[in-house]
Amino acid sequence: MIETLEQANTTEPAPDSPKGGGSLLRYLVARFLLIFPTMFILVTVVFFLMRMTGDPITAALGGRLPPDQLAERIHQAGYDRPLIVQYFEYLGQIVRGNFGTTFTDNQPVVEILARYGSATAELVAYSLVVAIGFGVPLGMYAAYKRDRVPDAVLRVLAILGYATPVFFTGLMLKLIFSVQLGWLPVAGRISTAGELKMQTITNPTPFYLIDALRLGDLQLLGDVVTHAILPAVALGLLTGGIFLRLVRTNLIGTLERPFIESARSRGVAETRLVRAHALRPAFIPVITVMGMQIALSLAGAVLTETTFEWKGLGFMLVQYMSARDYVAVQGIVMLTAVIVAVANFVVDVVAAFVDPRVRY
Repeated sequence: MIETLEQANTTEPAPDSPKGGGSLLRYLVARFLLIFPTMFILVTVVFFLMRMTGDPITAALGGRLPPDQLAERIHQAGYDRPLIVQYFEYLGQIVRGNFGTTFTDNQPVVEILARYGSATAELVAYSLVVAIGFGVPLGMYAAYKRDRVPDAVLRVLAILGYATPVFFTGLMLKLIFSVQLGWLPVAGRISTAGELKMQTITNPTPFYLIDALRLGDLQLLGDVVTHAILPAVALGLLTGGIFLRLVRTNLIGTLERPFIESARSRGVAETRLVRAHALRPAFIPVITVMGMQIALSLAGAVLTETTFEWKGLGFMLVQYMSARDYVAVQGIVMLTAVIVAVANFVVDVVAAFVDPRVRY
């Protein structure tokens, strides 16, 4: 997959038409409108796949209630009506922002999404910081040391980064840095003492890092950061290896372009060529695939959150799937799809401003 991405992103983008057809506004509107059919298709697929095993109440509560009570609950919820009627009713609820109520703990799905979605957003943000901080500089260094020992070592590390299962990486990090060395917390998003401090904040945000900064409590801030390090590294290495390979490949290609050779012939230092002239064009492919990597990070967050007991959407998705609470599962999958679609749109916007040639 990485080789395909590298080949795709080293090719020259198609130039704009002579008539200036690459209008930025038209491009952005087209990309934005693509969000809606994507969401519609995903909602439809998830709805019917979930119904293949029967109605949600029987799946969640079957065997726990007497048959007459179970039948009554099914009738009250309307799951004994034709499937197509249920489908259009579900679409109507989504349009109104109503994702239903969980069967296992009787909570509105919207509240579940708001409470745990922020934890997943924080984890993905931390992991992207790790991925960019690890992948981009090392990719630049590998390109600078092309076909020498450091380059070969870094390429092997990149392959290990995206090829090693994230749960295995997480378990190894816990074993080394938590169990054996005792440097970092084993699991959780924050300590019990830190959780109690968070409850003293007036109008708290869903993000622990922001609230810790608002309090100005360095001990609390350290508590939040130390709990985030291992999950962020485990998830960040997954995409960091991909960024390393992309930056290396595209930077090597850029360094061979005529304008770089011209600058080199004028005596411009090699390090300046990389930083000032070659890095921005080489970074464009990283931006264009970042939306895909956010989707990959969200998928990896399910295993990462479970490994570190980081109570986010991935952790709760596993719990609700184990309980066969399909209403909650549908809501979580729906929100995940929204995040991925919006992230891809934002990436497209950034790419359009960085490189006008992508407007088509």
